[in-house]
Amino acid sequence: MSTLRNLLRGLLGSVIGIVVIGLVATVVFAVAIFVVSTGAGLAGYDPSADFVVLSAALVVVAVILTGGFTPRLSNQEPDETTDEFDDRTFN
Repeated sequence: MSTLRNLLRGLLGSVIGIVVIGLVATVVFAVAIFVVSTGAGLAGYDPSADFVVLSAALVVVAVILTGGFTPRLSNQEPDETTDEFDDRTFN
């Protein structure tokens, strides 16, 4: 029974994490759409909604990819004794 309870607890935690990440991603995307459309308006452009959504999606993807790689790679000093590539993104 304890094993089943641990399995269900892990499954519930995963579902809650997915829902929270989905909500945060939706908020970030909405903010990115607002920033892109406001910036285009300040620059004197009137882009269609398709281009606003496309550029906001590209901005969000770039932010997600940069945030996924940068923290783990920038917190440690480089090791100059070896010449092999140290891929810390999957640790």
